[in-house]
Amino acid sequence: GALTEPPPLLRPGRGALPGRSWRDTSLNETLKLLPDELKANMKIKSVTPRPPRKPRLERAASLDEKNWRRWRRFRTSQESLTDPNETSSSNGSLQEASLSPPVRGRATPCSQCCEPNSLHSSPDASEASPMGKSRGSTSDLGKRASEISSAFGGLLRGKAFAGSKPRLSQIMPARPLPPMELNVASHTLRTANRIDSDFMDYRHYSQHKFGRVSSSLSDTRLHGNGMVYDNCSTDSMKSTFSLLTPIRSKDVRSRSYLEGSLLANGALLGAEELSRYFPDRNIGIFVATWNMQGQKELPLNLDDFLLPTDPDYAQDLYVIGVQEGCPDRREWEIRLQETLGPHYVMLYSAAHGVLYMSVFIRRDLIWFCSEVEYATVTTRIVSQIKTKGALGICFTFFGTSFLFITSHFTSGDSKVNERKLDYNKTIQALTLPKNVPDTNPYRSSSSDVTTRFDEVFWFGDFNFRLNKDRETVDSILSQNPETGVSKLLAYDQLTSEMSRGSIFKGFQEADIRFRPSYKFDIGKDSYDTTSKQRTPSYTDRVVFRSRYRDDIHAVKYSSCPVIKTSDHRPVFALFRVKVRPGRDNIPLAAGQFDRELYLIGIKRRITRDLQNRRVQKDQKSSSICSIS
Repeated sequence: GALTEPPPLLRPGRGALPGRSWRDTSLNETLKLLPDELKANMKIKSVTPRPPRKPRLERAASLDEKNWRRWRRFRTSQESLTDPNETSSSNGSLQEASLSPPVRGRATPCSQCCEPNSLHSSPDASEASPMGKSRGSTSDLGKRASEISSAFGGLLRGKAFAGSKPRLSQIMPARPLPPMELNVASHTLRTANRIDSDFMDYRHYSQHKFGRVSSSLSDTRLHGNGMVYDNCSTDSMKSTFSLLTPIRSKDVRSRSYLEGSLLANGALLGAEELSRYFPDRNIGIFVATWNMQGQKELPLNLDDFLLPTDPDYAQDLYVIGVQEGCPDRREWEIRLQETLGPHYVMLYSAAHGVLYMSVFIRRDLIWFCSEVEYATVTTRIVSQIKTKGALGICFTFFGTSFLFITSHFTSGDSKVNERKLDYNKTIQALTLPKNVPDTNPYRSSSSDVTTRFDEVFWFGDFNFRLNKDRETVDSILSQNPETGVSKLLAYDQLTSEMSRGSIFKGFQEADIRFRPSYKFDIGKDSYDTTSKQRTPSYTDRVVFRSRYRDDIHAVKYSSCPVIKTSDHRPVFALFRVKVRPGRDNIPLAAGQFDRELYLIGIKRRITRDLQNRRVQKDQKSSSICSIS
């Protein structure tokens, strides 16, 4: 492919330049020859393009030169590296470089890598470039320079002449070319719409720009600045637009969910995965209870109930227990899904007569739950009437087991013993867990279901009353609502029985600072005004128990006075619960949730928002005319 012999025109001591050696002939005189005359005096064979060799450095290369030494010619070869704001043929840059005397100075990246590429560009490049044609006389000179550069390509690559083997001196630009920014997203590269892996040492660039490179990135260390790469499939990249933790290919190959170790790398329920989602290993749990009194009418808005404004953030887990639930249980669950929105899915729902319980969890966390199990207990003598009893739901989240129980105990002011019997029957007859293994079987008891789980929440209408007459209670509430609550608790039956240890052994309750949740006139804030004149009481309660000390921290304990469709006010509690890593030896729920309910709830939510916007738009467009 290269020239086999030098042209006769330039042989020393012969041809058109008598008396002067080839080394004394300048390039400017050679360029004055017409192309036809040059072809007549040159014997050129077919030229096969070859990639340029790396330039020889006469001194130690600097760090910048080492980085830019890897650059090679763009495939398009249509850009001008001298003008970052315009694009032109590579011949234009040759023209400016070849007509100027050499200037010795600090070598810029362009002078090392771009100049040889321009000298070896094909003769047809200027003809194919519309920018070259638009330059007029300069384009003709560019054509001549392109032809000469093609003819002398072998000379520039170190090919020897016959005889004395002269070499052509290196052509230097008249002035140093402007240095290109060390940025893969610069304008010149962006116009090419392509980046080759050999263009740049991305590892050095990443360390220079970002200080350090994450160990999870691949060897290319490619950080994109919003550009489009042609070879994304071959370059392993971490997206800078996502907050998801990158996963290495070797981790995907070796990951196993049956390692059975708490600290194993890649364990689904292990410590590494738990720390990704909960660095402090605490989750937020919302627990609520509400006696709906069997009313068909549901509240128009449940936001104040499920999403109170006091905490800034929503919780990770929502568990709602209902006693004497509405006839349409499915409609109630849809309303819950509609209120919680698309961030939550219903993990499980169960019913025992008119006792309902629904468990909603953040959709990101459904993969870390075991299978959900439930059991029921009837405390009535006649088992066909399921208005009183208990319903329990349990599952394991990472390595912590949870048990949620909602109950409706016997009603009546003086039936304390009956309520204690209901409690004892529940802890003995609730057969949980079934298939999910106990996280700590050595601390479990066969006679008490609450000892078989790490964290237990028991909530419902316990029906414990205040041992005081109506007039005294009303006077205490009317005098000072804040201090009156603490005075009322001195007469509370449940507080008294728990202090004795006769019920809810090992359980705790947060401080009560809200008014009694029972019994109200429906739709009003006044307590019972019927002939029975029932005494206001704290019948609706939430208590909790933990195997480990200080695992459960009560954040808030209150009621929701704005919901008035029942004679009971909803009562809720917010908790911070410590979660421990687990072993991958439990039956997983595998991300199962009620998909149909999710879709219906989201559609309802969208429809409601559109209706609200329509109403607001109609109110703004309406006008009232008054005649004076």
